[in-house]
Amino acid sequence: MKILIVGAGAIGGYFGGRLIEKGENVTFLVRAKRKEALEKSGLTIESVNGNMKFIPQLITINDIGEKFDVVIISTKSYHLTQAIDDVRLFVKEDTIILPLLNCIGHLDQLVDAFGEHAVIGGLCFIETTLDEHGTILQKSPLHQLVYGERSGEITPRIEKLKSVFNGANASFDLSKQITQEMWHKYLFITVMSGVTSLMGSSIGPIMELESGRNTIASLLEELGTVMKKMGAPIQDTITRDLFTKISTMPYDMKSSMQRDMEKSLPLEADHLQGLLLQHAKTHGIPTPTLETIYTKLKIYEKKD
Repeated sequence: MKILIVGAGAIGGYFGGRLIEKGENVTFLVRAKRKEALEKSGLTIESVNGNMKFIPQLITINDIGEKFDVVIISTKSYHLTQAIDDVRLFVKEDTIILPLLNCIGHLDQLVDAFGEHAVIGGLCFIETTLDEHGTILQKSPLHQLVYGERSGEITPRIEKLKSVFNGANASFDLSKQITQEMWHKYLFITVMSGVTSLMGSSIGPIMELESGRNTIASLLEELGTVMKKMGAPIQDTITRDLFTKISTMPYDMKSSMQRDMEKSLPLEADHLQGLLLQHAKTHGIPTPTLETIYTKLKIYEKKD
């Protein structure tokens, strides 16, 4: 299958690199300046799971003509509208759209753009970032991508996609409950990004303090309550399960939002915390912890 990855950043570049390492046909859709830089220096991955450096296949929005079987979108949520516009010319009638965004609202936007059938579910768990040279750094062992039909069916196209992913040096896991798993990931990342960004700390020091643990537990309960009112298909035990998961995370683990704040980059506050805060207000659910975090993030966004 011919795979197009939108962007060659920390997530798309990493998983795309692992598929190239396996021998799959992967192309990256990038900006002209990024294309020029990558053609000269190549794409480098420095990872506890194995380093690699390669010159990838690259196209820009001006390279019209080629169509792809799979399009993987791993942009930030605030770049999704532009990504949809950029990728339209490379999509055919039976192209699979696989999103790896942190949020949940992007599904409606993608379905509106490409149709209900085109869009499957997807998420990833990986701590990765780009350094000042554009090198992809991955310092913890977890590198998991989960995908599946949103209906839960095992279709011929998903079986074909599974054969492409199997054998790569990363965990590509097929799920029959991808919609539920996406909601669980949304809950997890909203808590992790919110708390670590609020505290300006990796997760370890926060969990050492009783007040830190209480903050995380309160936020989990607030968000779980909101999601249930939204009709989200989350498990009854998910807030307890995620608290346990967060308790066992590496001491130095940071969220991508926290790393973005440290680099003075834009945030996904409105797509993560903001969306749930809107629904909380609609349903009259008090969410003081969520509101405190959202206020912190919006104040950051207003800085010069």
